[in-house]
Amino acid sequence: MGLNFTITPLGTNALVAFLIGSVLVIIGLTVFLFGIDIGLEPIGQGIGYTLAHTNSYAILITVSLILGFFISYAEPDLHILANQVDSVTAGVFDNIYMVVVVSIGLGIMMTLGMLRILKGVRLKYVFTAAYGLIFILSLFSSPDFLAIAFDASGATTGAITVPFMLSLAAGVSSMKKNSKLGEADSFGLVGISSSGAILGVLTAGILLDIDKLNGSLPEATVTEGNLLQIYGTKLTSIAFESFISLLPIVLMYIIFQIVAFKHNRKKVFDIMRGVVLTYLGLVVFMLGVNGGFMEIGTQLGKKLTAMESDIPVLLVSLLLGLTTVLAEPAVIVLTHQVEDITGGSVKRRLVLLFLSVAVGASIFMSALRILVPAIKLWMYILPGFGLAVILAYFVPDLFVGVAFDAGGVASGPMTATFSLAFVQGIAAVVPTADMVSDGFGMIAIVAMMPIIAVEVLGALYQFKLRKASKIKSGAGLQSGGSNV
Repeated sequence: MGLNFTITPLGTNALVAFLIGSVLVIIGLTVFLFGIDIGLEPIGQGIGYTLAHTNSYAILITVSLILGFFISYAEPDLHILANQVDSVTAGVFDNIYMVVVVSIGLGIMMTLGMLRILKGVRLKYVFTAAYGLIFILSLFSSPDFLAIAFDASGATTGAITVPFMLSLAAGVSSMKKNSKLGEADSFGLVGISSSGAILGVLTAGILLDIDKLNGSLPEATVTEGNLLQIYGTKLTSIAFESFISLLPIVLMYIIFQIVAFKHNRKKVFDIMRGVVLTYLGLVVFMLGVNGGFMEIGTQLGKKLTAMESDIPVLLVSLLLGLTTVLAEPAVIVLTHQVEDITGGSVKRRLVLLFLSVAVGASIFMSALRILVPAIKLWMYILPGFGLAVILAYFVPDLFVGVAFDAGGVASGPMTATFSLAFVQGIAAVVPTADMVSDGFGMIAIVAMMPIIAVEVLGALYQFKLRKASKIKSGAGLQSGGSNV
């Protein structure tokens, strides 16, 4: 709003489209998350608890693969990114094909994550193996698919997958006799699963054997013409796609209700009410995103980049990242969780500050690499994720899980919509930029930086505990000496 009335006026029609889209996104996301809380989370916890008590690994693996595939397929952030890739590449990398390969990869890695909890394998070993394989595949992948692959890892862990997978992990880890181990194992599944999205896209890129994806941003259409008619024409298709996305989860609940849950009528009614609210919220959210919200982000990026100086676009990129993370509801949930599990030693405001700076730096780094051709995406993500894996060996296991989950939480709906469109607007104006390899990759950096930030917090927390322990032991020695 402030930019519209100062340095980058967008026009009345564009402003109205943005305001309508913003209101729909806020309302839709609020209703969606409320529905998740009373609908999808109980389903996830129930399925996780049931799978943990089955004596058949065949059943656990089969159900986990199916669940992983369909909760990824139902993720709105992934569909938003896939549609962006489809439109920018003129259908060369089809949106449905991308959603399928990402969902397959996520399903496989989520299954391995579930088995890890049951077998007690430490997270640092799993992440070392997963990102080691990613590094090997990256050597044979084109820069275009590298950017899309790491973006997919952030986009697929969004509004549906994060709460559902956290619920699954909580259900499985609840059977651990050691409460500390169970608490630590309730995190990390999101991070492991998101690595499957990267593996899926990189593998698809190698199999397709496409060296270069050429593309450009589609022409603006939403902010031109009758806005009511534009929103109305999109409603039917969005409503149908949202219904298809949630249908597999509902069917899975019905199967488990018949076979295992045996919920009473009131419980079933409450869960179904939550599913309906999830559906309505998803429809409203997607309508707001597709009805003008993303397009304004693109226009803003274009106008700022077209200025004589690069300072305004870099400054707005930083401020956009600092404030965007504050609008992610899942981030608020995560900060509360970190404060609770550390007994208040790590304050949620400190976690929020670290995440805010991390995301601000991420979007700033994304804009900078587009403006400076010598900076390539791999220079950020390969050393960055490598550092994240190395740090995992020096911080408590609990923070390793929270850190890799934080990457998925920070790259939520706001990042996958407005911020991505903003960065693509920058790439569309810079003459030396490539629309695919430079227009994508921002979500990857946003997913990476919070991992490092939370791991640094974990190291500080561990240092604080050791310091307190030394002070306590020193006081004990002094007390013992005085008694002697």
